Amino acid sequence: MSLLNLLFFGDLVGEAGLQIARLYVPALKNEYEADILVMNGENAHEGKGINEAIVKELFALGVDVITGGDHSFDKHLIFPFMKTEPRLLRPLNYPKGVYGFGYYLFTTRKQKKIGVINLRGLQFFNNPIDDPFRTADWVIEKLQQETKVLFVDFHAEATAEKLAFARYVDGRVSAIAGTHTHIQTADEQILPGGTGYITDVGFTGPHDSVIGMATEVALNRFLYQTPQKYKVAEEGLKINGLFVQVDEATGKTEYIERISIPDFPRGKKA
Repeated sequence: MSLLNLLFFGDLVGEAGLQIARLYVPALKNEYEADILVMNGENAHEGKGINEAIVKELFALGVDVITGGDHSFDKHLIFPFMKTEPRLLRPLNYPKGVYGFGYYLFTTRKQKKIGVINLRGLQFFNNPIDDPFRTADWVIEKLQQETKVLFVDFHAEATAEKLAFARYVDGRVSAIAGTHTHIQTADEQILPGGTGYITDVGFTGPHDSVIGMATEVALNRFLYQTPQKYKVAEEGLKINGLFVQVDEATGKTEYIERISIPDFPRGKKA
C-alpha cells in the first residue's frame, strides 16, 4: 500500500497566527513527512482577508496550497494576484467570473497528484452563492480523471451542513476538513465510504480570545448589540490542524489525527 500524507492547518488569524505558523509549520511538515501541506488563510491579514505578502510568506514556510472562505475577498488589493496564482484558492461555488481559483491539482515531489477543492456552505451566510453539493459533483468528476486523492476544505457555519456534505461525497473524496467556526471539534473519523472527516479543524492563532477576536471587543458586541472596532487578539497562540494518510490506489483515508499544539491545559484529575 502506497500512502500519501496530507497535512492541513485551520484558519490562520492575523499577525499572531503568522507568528505561530513561522514557529511550527516547517517543523510539523517535516515531522509528519507531509506530501502536501494546505492551510486556510482567509483571516491572515488583520483578521479578515489576505494579502500578497502573506501568501508569499506562507509558501516560503512550506505551505503548498492556501484555501479561503467568506473573507477571501475582504482585501481588494489581492484581486489581481488571485487571478494569477492558482495555489491561492477561494471557494469554487462563487458565481462564474469571480476572481481566483476554486480547486488545484498539486503534484508532489514524488510526482503524485493530489486534488485540493475549496467550497463554501450556504447556511447562515448573508450572500447566496451556488450550491456546494452540485458544484462538488462536477469538480470531483473532473479531478478524478487525474487522481483518486482529493482533499476538500468545506468552509461553512452549520455543523449539519458540513456533515450532510460529507455524507454526500463519502467515498468520492479522500478527506474533508471543515473550517470557518474556529472551534476545533473532537469528531475526527473515517466515514463508511473511506472519507476522512472533521466538522471543524479549529484555527491557527490567538486562542486567549473569542475565536481570534480580542475578548473585550467580542463581549461588547454581545452586551451592547452595536458594532465594535475589530481587533485581533495576541495571546494564547496555538496551531490547529488535521493529518490524514490516504491510500494512493483507492483514495481512501487509512489514518486520521487531529492536531492541537500546544494542547489546551486540562488540570489534574482529583
